[in-house]
Amino acid sequence: MKSFDLIITTQEKTLYHGRASSLIAPSSLGYLGVWADHAPLIATLTDGRIILKEDPNGQKVFESKNGGVLEIMNNNVTVLL
Repeated sequence: MKSFDLIITTQEKTLYHGRASSLIAPSSLGYLGVWADHAPLIATLTDGRIILKEDPNGQKVFESKNGGVLEIMNNNVTVLL
């Protein structure tokens, strides 16, 4: 299964850094799905759940309480909360 490098960070600490096969995040226009080889994108995030899958069996959930920014570039995804 294809994957991408993902970093989820706040001003205080890095919450996650590793490989993911998919990411679902709450954007200002609705939930946004990210998979490997996604087109470049910058989006503002709203309050809600960020769900990432590391592999077919592993899933992690983070809460976005004050929104944030998501950037996708060259199979690297950065989420700033």
